[in-house]
Amino acid sequence: MKKIFTLQLLKNKTYRKKIIIMKDTNIDFSQPQRQSLLGVFIMFADAFQESVRALFPIIVISLLSEKKKFIFYLITAGVVLIGGLLRGYLRYRNFTFYIDNNEFILQKGIFKKTRIGIPLHKIQQVNINQNFLQRLLKMYEVEIDTAGSSKTEVTIKAVTAQYAQALKERLMQDVVGKNKIGDIAADSVQNKEIPFITVSFASLLKTGITSNYVRSFGILLAFFISTFQHLDEYLTYSDTKDNFISEYFNTTFLLRFIAFIVFLILILTLVINLVRTILRFYNFKVVKQQNSLLLSHGLINTRNTIIRPDKVQMVTVGRNYFQKKFDVNDVKIRQASDLEQSKDRAKMSMEIPGVNQAEKNALLEFLLEKMPERGFPIKPNFRKMIFEAFKYIIIPVSLLYAYTRLIPDIADILYIIPVYIVFVATLIYFAFRNSRLFITPDFIIRQRGAWDIDNDILAPHKIQGIKLQQFFWQKMSNVGTIKIYTAGGDVHFGLANFTQLKKLANYWLYQVETINKNWM
Repeated sequence: MKKIFTLQLLKNKTYRKKIIIMKDTNIDFSQPQRQSLLGVFIMFADAFQESVRALFPIIVISLLSEKKKFIFYLITAGVVLIGGLLRGYLRYRNFTFYIDNNEFILQKGIFKKTRIGIPLHKIQQVNINQNFLQRLLKMYEVEIDTAGSSKTEVTIKAVTAQYAQALKERLMQDVVGKNKIGDIAADSVQNKEIPFITVSFASLLKTGITSNYVRSFGILLAFFISTFQHLDEYLTYSDTKDNFISEYFNTTFLLRFIAFIVFLILILTLVINLVRTILRFYNFKVVKQQNSLLLSHGLINTRNTIIRPDKVQMVTVGRNYFQKKFDVNDVKIRQASDLEQSKDRAKMSMEIPGVNQAEKNALLEFLLEKMPERGFPIKPNFRKMIFEAFKYIIIPVSLLYAYTRLIPDIADILYIIPVYIVFVATLIYFAFRNSRLFITPDFIIRQRGAWDIDNDILAPHKIQGIKLQQFFWQKMSNVGTIKIYTAGGDVHFGLANFTQLKKLANYWLYQVETINKNWM
């Protein structure tokens, strides 16, 4: 097969020079091989980091101990250093991989040996990444994902750029084409790149100061709460808590302190979002390679990801009020992954930040074959708003009031209840008003969100399953929920007219059976 492929290309004079280059860089993947020798340092760094985490409590206790002994610190540091170096070297020695009979095989492990075999046709994604240490060593990382796994299946941490690209092309041959060999040849040899989208630094600034408020605010709030808990434990342990409370803890001080903390959290939220966006998406470029998109981005850690339209399960377009004024959109592309939640599942969701309206439309047309339009709208029942109010207002306020009755000394915090009620009620109202399900013969669009408005777009033939749910107390009002399962995530909508939802479910199942398209 390989000889025929070469002869066919030799007939075309355009490819002769490029084929010679390919022969010079040809690599035999059928023989078991290790990573680059510099991989010892990368694996040592990983093992050293793991050792520090494992011994972190001992290190902290020794640093805070009154009886400080230099020799103890020296022994601890030596154990961590030598142990990390030994583990890194053994990981390097026992880590081998090769391709045998259309199957990628990886063997690893120090004491417990592991053998992983992945059929090439089941490989979903091959990414080439580079973190800060790998950039210093001029090494690259190859990640291999499959459609049936919720996490990265294989990670090869230290190979050269030439080797990484060659391995990626070899692994993706079965993915690119169960097609004709000529198509694979053209993609591998010609490797023509067409500039598609470049996210400017100005767009990243706009995205950084207008997105991810809720997540960053929650993380910072949790950090400050944890800090206050540690402070309370320290004051209690040092027998200064009563004096501190009697001297400083009064209503005026508490109000000023809370106002300062809220202001500080808001400022830090903007700063963290901006820094995170620049570090993660710096120099973001999208180029076309045949029938796929190549995404590359990152300031410290660089990532390169290929997206093929036939693998895309769902596209989410999101923006808030400020992003609308700045004409920026966040586009998230979900490919096939395990339906179970996991930390690594986010890797299957590729985000393209800061694209304007024209770039967003071009992306949607390329990935979905046509521009999706909003069709017949389905609105939720008003009972949804009542249920959300009961869940997020009545229950928390009741618990807080009961807690203050048990501990009267903290009754002063009840003044925040009116603020909380107004804030949460506003979010519930706007979330209800923005909740819609738009139906067309070609697309399903789920609109959601109170501040950040997201539109999840999927085609009916991508549906893996549908679940209708109605509790017994909902039968009188004829309301229920529907959940659409795909290989890239789920779409949930409700409470809405249950009879209408059943008709939609039957219609979508009919489309799945009759539309002559594959889900991937």
